[in-house]
Amino acid sequence: MIQMTAAGSFVQAVQALPLRLRQEALSLTEGERGRAEELRLRAGWPMTAVLPEGERPLGGAPVEGRELEQLVEIASRASLHAVLDQVRRGYLTFEGGHRIGLCGTVSLRDGEIHGLRDISSANLRIARQVKGAAAPVLDRLCPGGRLSDALILAPPGLGKTTLLRDVIRSVSEGEGCTPLRVSLADERGEVAAMYNGVPQMEVGRRTDVAEGCPKAQGLMLLLRAMNPQVLAVDEITAPEDVRALTMAAGCGVTLLATAHGEDRTALERRPLYRPLLEEGLFRFLVRIRREGERRVYTVEELR
Repeated sequence: MIQMTAAGSFVQAVQALPLRLRQEALSLTEGERGRAEELRLRAGWPMTAVLPEGERPLGGAPVEGRELEQLVEIASRASLHAVLDQVRRGYLTFEGGHRIGLCGTVSLRDGEIHGLRDISSANLRIARQVKGAAAPVLDRLCPGGRLSDALILAPPGLGKTTLLRDVIRSVSEGEGCTPLRVSLADERGEVAAMYNGVPQMEVGRRTDVAEGCPKAQGLMLLLRAMNPQVLAVDEITAPEDVRALTMAAGCGVTLLATAHGEDRTALERRPLYRPLLEEGLFRFLVRIRREGERRVYTVEELR
């Protein structure tokens, strides 16, 4: 698998845009393309680019509703029925691992989301693999050469998923640590970014991925079916996620997960996360913070 440059990933992602919007996006400089994290499309407003320094209008004509429909059509290769399950969940992943979040009028059936119509907003997230992202923390997370239970903590947008992906890849490949079998519950498809059953991001040769199912169910499925040595999940968001991780820990599996927050105090204050500390599920806490355009990692022991 060939790793693209940051700017190359941007160029690949914007191929899903209708021609006019694609040309607007490509008006960014090479450096801006490499730093752009998202493109935001809102009907009736000009498209914006989200950069580390903030969200910036690109200055073109307002986005039209038909252009939002064209975006979905291009990204799904004119086969909307093939990605309907994803669209029901409010997003779709396309080749390269890039993801489009969607907003509009929700159709309900028996209290469940059945579809999405009259799309009013879209968020094109540029997927980038950062091989080596785990290098600054891997030695600390692998005392004696083997991965220990670790929780990655940061506010949104600071690279939790990027770091998680590279720890998974490193452990699966045995780079800097003992190679282990990893099972990944990738509910939203952001870590491995599966496309037609193939990971678009490198997660390692010993990694098995369950994508698209709720995290707690995915964790239990993987635990039963794949005999993992490491169980990984992105973004603990519900009590059932915590219960599933607690059960997995009782089976002797090493845990690797991410959560939203700034520090240990934030974990202790939130009822959802407090059991993670009380049960001693994680040995290490990895905190990510931003200094200018640089991300800084801090590792501390929880037990």
